[in-house]
Amino acid sequence: MSKTINFGEIVEGYSIPVLNEREIRAGAGILFLMMFVAITSAAVKGNFLLLKYAVVIFLTDILIRILINPKYSPTLIMGRWIVRNQVPEYVGAKQKKFAWIIGAALGTIMLVLQVIVNSFSPITGLICLICLVFLFFETAFGICLGCKFYSWFYKEKAQYCPGEVCEIKDRQEIQKTSKAQLFIVLGFVVYIVLTVILFNESFSKKPYDLFGITDNEQVNQVNE
Repeated sequence: MSKTINFGEIVEGYSIPVLNEREIRAGAGILFLMMFVAITSAAVKGNFLLLKYAVVIFLTDILIRILINPKYSPTLIMGRWIVRNQVPEYVGAKQKKFAWIIGAALGTIMLVLQVIVNSFSPITGLICLICLVFLFFETAFGICLGCKFYSWFYKEKAQYCPGEVCEIKDRQEIQKTSKAQLFIVLGFVVYIVLTVILFNESFSKKPYDLFGITDNEQVNQVNE
């Protein structure tokens, strides 16, 4: 097979083609930021222009990864440059390809409904939410949700997963969560709820200009 059209890298010590998880997470972060801004613009302002561009860019980037080679994906190239000083963390290429195929399928549906048909519906809204969740989990936690479906679909265990989650092993002491820590998280949630209930009215008030800059600008506009 051509070295140009290929999927995964051959690295000494690994029995299957692998990819660098660190640059994948960085690439996912870039896509997440782009999609988040575009979706927010569509949801808050009702302006779908950014979302249409984002869908085209997202799908193009994913298709380059799947059909040509991940190392020619623009976002992965940027991700590789960003994390170039970090030690690579190798993960199996098979499960990543499966995850990106899911992303390509979702992107294709969005391209048809959002860009070509020029429509919006609960379907496009749900797909946008799924994409954001997938990208967020990848970049924030290093958890590839699409990879989770690989084992279910192919009925085989994935190899070289991020953080060695594919391997059965006991958690180290620093990884364990105590009951006291869980109670702290629960208490923090209660704290947030109480804060919203008690201060929502006062927090909803529009803040005033501390230095009166806006007021002076308004006076000048009236005088003109």
